[in-house]
Amino acid sequence: MNRVGGFLLIMLIAVAITAGMAFLLYRDELGRLRDTVSRGSLVAKLDIGQIEYADKGAGVPLLSIHGAGGGFDQGLALAADLLGGGFRVVAPSRFGYLRTPVPKDASPAAQGDAHAALLSRLNVPKAVVIGVSAGARSAVELTLRHPDKVAVLILVVPALYSPTSPVSIDVGRGNKFAFWAVNAGGDFAWWVAENIAPSVLIRFLGVRPALVAAAPQAERDRVMSFVRSVEPLSLRFPGINIDSAPELHELPLEEITAPTIIISARDDLFNTLPAAEFTAGKIPGAKLVVHDTGGHLLVGRVQEVRKAIRAFLGGVGLTLSGQ
Repeated sequence: MNRVGGFLLIMLIAVAITAGMAFLLYRDELGRLRDTVSRGSLVAKLDIGQIEYADKGAGVPLLSIHGAGGGFDQGLALAADLLGGGFRVVAPSRFGYLRTPVPKDASPAAQGDAHAALLSRLNVPKAVVIGVSAGARSAVELTLRHPDKVAVLILVVPALYSPTSPVSIDVGRGNKFAFWAVNAGGDFAWWVAENIAPSVLIRFLGVRPALVAAAPQAERDRVMSFVRSVEPLSLRFPGINIDSAPELHELPLEEITAPTIIISARDDLFNTLPAAEFTAGKIPGAKLVVHDTGGHLLVGRVQEVRKAIRAFLGGVGLTLSGQ
């Protein structure tokens, strides 16, 4: 074997060893993630089907409805980040996420009915309801279809109907890769991107990577925690598939009587601001809070968002403990 051939052989062996080590790391981490999401939740068998949920904390009942790529775990994290303490948090996994199967009717209206049934099963007569991103759809349906269940409605970066400028996602080169990973239910592809090119996934989640790069370390850690929370992607893919092809239409928002606060950002790469403005204009007395920057994950705005929400809750007579 000549010198070039020997060098190529060494390179091939090095690549094979590196790939093998990477796969072992991936397998161990995926196993840990699967174990994590298999615990910390319960399953309610309701007339409408099986619904996974977590029930944590004590205080004012809060139904925390996660967005696309989530599950009960994301619902818990969002409640902690955006609202703080003083709540009994009920966080369901929506249709197609983790241990909640996809029913024949997976519409936001059916999901709203599922939320109401879960609250009834848990003997929660009325709750503060927060719907984030795609979770805002079933939060609104719950409020319209079961108004007696909703004390306050909170919509954050809501992926709702807008007649002029719909919610959308940029189909750039990086997002095409992320779309492929999601559509393939590709745990390994997501994990590789997370470790090698996290900026691709950050943009896919609706945030400019430069905004995250300039944020304090704690905020960068929060964003990466959110990126990692999408894994195992394969256990969330059926739900992502539902959320990715919504049949959005105008709803009778003027019938909502619950006190409502809506929060979005001008630089949200999912373009939720027009929907937030339209919704706020239709719901009587709704309060709209718009941040100039923050993106879909409200980078650098979490403390402001929490302060605004808690002040709003106090203004409608809800007394909270904790921060």
